[in-house]
Amino acid sequence: MISVLFVCLGNICRSPMAEAVFRHQLKSQGLEDVIKVDSAGTGDWHLGKVPHEGTRGLLDRHGISYEGMRARQVRLDDYSDYDYIVCMDTNNERDVRQMLGSRCDGHVKVFKFMDLLPERKTADVPDPYYTGNFEEVYELVSEGCAKLLERTVEQLKQLKPAGR
Repeated sequence: MISVLFVCLGNICRSPMAEAVFRHQLKSQGLEDVIKVDSAGTGDWHLGKVPHEGTRGLLDRHGISYEGMRARQVRLDDYSDYDYIVCMDTNNERDVRQMLGSRCDGHVKVFKFMDLLPERKTADVPDPYYTGNFEEVYELVSEGCAKLLERTVEQLKQLKPAGR
């Protein structure tokens, strides 16, 4: 099993969108039982809330479920529970690395989402809570999640015992 945690600031816009899109992509590939995905925020302002109405509306238009998703904050346990911690912007990555401390040297791979899309030449996924541009975020998230799916599928192949 491979596990992925998407992280943004409040866990109501970008990271739940990435979680929902990645789950949708996993389901379409029949991989939802071998790759675990979740999302969290570095802040605690929206704990227990459903995704932002802009995120929900966009996901509804694309037929992507966000059922059962509620905002939560990053926990120390996340660092032992997830293989990849994918941060939506530079500040999120800094905050996660500060929380991790020396754990950053362990098995967990912490990186920015836009590292999946170097050809885009932008450091951060813009926060639609402030910009209002949920479509732009959806395009980046869809493209980046597809790249992450390729990466995790390759990792799964390496984990499978030979001859199976």
